[in-house]
Amino acid sequence: MLRNIGAVTAAMGVVGASFGAIAVSAGQPAWVPVIMSLAVFAGGAQFATLDIVLGGGGAVAAVAAGLLLNARLLVYGLTVADVLALRRPARLLGSHLLADQAVAFAGAERDPVRRRTAYFVCGGALFVTWNVGTLLGALAGRAVGDARALGLDAAEPMVLLALVLPALRETGPRRAALAGTAVALAAAPFLPNGVPVLLALLGLPAALWGVPGAGRRVAPVRGAALARAVPQPQQPPLLQGNPQAPHAPHAQESTDPSAGDLS
Repeated sequence: MLRNIGAVTAAMGVVGASFGAIAVSAGQPAWVPVIMSLAVFAGGAQFATLDIVLGGGGAVAAVAAGLLLNARLLVYGLTVADVLALRRPARLLGSHLLADQAVAFAGAERDPVRRRTAYFVCGGALFVTWNVGTLLGALAGRAVGDARALGLDAAEPMVLLALVLPALRETGPRRAALAGTAVALAAAPFLPNGVPVLLALLGLPAALWGVPGAGRRVAPVRGAALARAVPQPQQPPLLQGNPQAPHAPHAQESTDPSAGDLS
């Protein structure tokens, strides 16, 4: 687990350096990407906000885009609710460390202790490497020139793709991923950035397709309930082979003289 977390966090450090370099090379002061990475700590939202600001958009549009992209974190919070069931200071810290990669590593564990460990180790390592990368990128931004030409920002989606690939071996997640991808691709030409990603959540019900009993409640059978309600006559105990059975009353003797005559 630690080896995988190290590889992911190293890649995200490179993406953080790309963010810092892009912001500074576009004319922003070095403290802007650094403070944003510390306070927001959300790669996709930070890139979207930066794109809107550099494109001439207002602060309201930039903040709205960041909130829209981070709306998926509401679902993530439900996924790791057991991990964040801590006292308030630790819960606030864990909420700030909420990221796609931390949730993915926590979801791969079944033991509660390992889930919490994976979440906080990955989230903490991501926070450190992302901010260190942003600082280094901001310092080197003016010397790099056009940082987008290096293609460093492509590292983030590649890392996320590598994280979800093992889950696609199962039928349910694969169906949900395909359905969500179809919805996002269909909506991408008509909606702003970020909205098609949220609409991809509509593919989640496809994971339940074909699962017996999924989404259905089994109604009780009325006949069986009536049968349990009606008292059943008690069966007399067996007489043969049961020494504990009570003695049966003497049968009435037959008046037929031939009865019992086997000759």
